[in-house]
Amino acid sequence: MTTNQNILTGFQPNRKLLGAGLLLGGVGAVAGLLGTTLVGVALATAGRGWIRQLETHPAERAARTLAQARAASQAGLDAWRNAAPAN
Repeated sequence: MTTNQNILTGFQPNRKLLGAGLLLGGVGAVAGLLGTTLVGVALATAGRGWIRQLETHPAERAARTLAQARAASQAGLDAWRNAAPAN
């Protein structure tokens, strides 16, 4: 047990440097988070402006496309049901 204690007592980091490093790391993390937030806000604002400029709102376009897909699906189903049996 004494050999382990001798090894660990020799390890004494500079507390001032360690504290400064932790402080700078924390400041860097906060700055990174702030930068990420600003980028997100800028992209969201640009996206809102882009959607406002569209002639057709994306929800309307999606509804119209869904209605077209349903009509095409129904037409295909009707054609398949009315097909003459192969003899």
